[in-house]
Amino acid sequence: MKFTFKTTMRACFMSYIAHAAVNNFVPLLFVTFQQDYHIPLDKITLLVTVNFGVQLIVDLLAAKFVDRIGYRPSAVAAQLLAAAGLALLTVLPGLMDPFMGILLSVIVYALGGGLIEVIVSPIVESCPTDNKQAAMSLLHSFYCWGHVGVVLISTLFFHLAGVGNWRVLALIWAVLPILNSAVFCFTPLAPLLPEEKGMGMRELLSNKAFWLLFVMMLCAGASEQSVSQWASAFAERGLGVSKTLGDLMGPMAFAALMGLSRALYGKFGQRARLDRVMRLGAALCAVSYLLVALPSSPAVNLLGGGLCGLSVGIMWPGTLSKASAALPAGGTAMFALLALGGDLGCSGGPTLVGLVGGAAGGDMKPGLLLSGGFALIMLICLFTKTPKHKGTNPPET
Repeated sequence: MKFTFKTTMRACFMSYIAHAAVNNFVPLLFVTFQQDYHIPLDKITLLVTVNFGVQLIVDLLAAKFVDRIGYRPSAVAAQLLAAAGLALLTVLPGLMDPFMGILLSVIVYALGGGLIEVIVSPIVESCPTDNKQAAMSLLHSFYCWGHVGVVLISTLFFHLAGVGNWRVLALIWAVLPILNSAVFCFTPLAPLLPEEKGMGMRELLSNKAFWLLFVMMLCAGASEQSVSQWASAFAERGLGVSKTLGDLMGPMAFAALMGLSRALYGKFGQRARLDRVMRLGAALCAVSYLLVALPSSPAVNLLGGGLCGLSVGIMWPGTLSKASAALPAGGTAMFALLALGGDLGCSGGPTLVGLVGGAAGGDMKPGLLLSGGFALIMLICLFTKTPKHKGTNPPET
């Protein structure tokens, strides 16, 4: 097999499918864990918080160690940790307190997920491509297609084999990152900044443009995951539909529309200004949260969830593209810190929904309504002019 930069791009795409499995397989089992292991809602919420909290810590530490140990070892380790966490999920709950077993498994695969998030975007950014914005949007669309695949295949598996056999499926999902780790051992990797030194942590943290982008990443993560992480449980418990229908109409519809928006921008994005597309997405996202939280009609609530997926699609990759243009010397530290901001939102948004939902007696709608505020903050940021880093001449976005 001949390894080229096209192979590298494909391995990065597959990494985001593995990342989707890490983030979205366990949420499909939240109700199952509550029923089989008698785990209360507040502890289920903790699984989401810990998953993205660990990824957040990895984001912070990776700014220091990835450049030292290299992208190749980091990429291989990320895949193997993701696989190990999914595999441990099948055995640890039976060897100790079930909640602690699940929690430890989540921590292991979150280490891999955090590394994937930090290193894959700069690897794609460094590959020789004609349109960096389109490549970044296409990359992140694979997270969505992975999410769709996780929900669709898992739902079909649960329907045919029964939810009780979820451990077998966890092992199946672990195969992908194992195979991908072998590809990363041999595929070529280009240096991120071949001609200039990347900005350091201190320089980034003193830069106004960086902080604006950091807040945007936080809002992007919160807007995306507040609905995504709770879509299955919300549909099954809050709307009273079956698990199969709830998974198909909840998380899968959300992921499919999010992937569609990213794929369309990746193909046609050169014809539209990024800022305008992101502003439209943020405004639509705020409306979608109102549709999820306020009406009493399950059909309208599910429609709102789908619209949320469509509207948030460009937020995360769009912010990374704006960052690459505004701070072209940002380097590994910038991608790591922005991933940290995104994971802070990914953790904080669903945690807010779960805590408010627990206080409201299991009703997710009040928490989802509050989480809609993240889309409004994103909209405000997008109407704030991004300060340009001195010494650069970033292209128009």
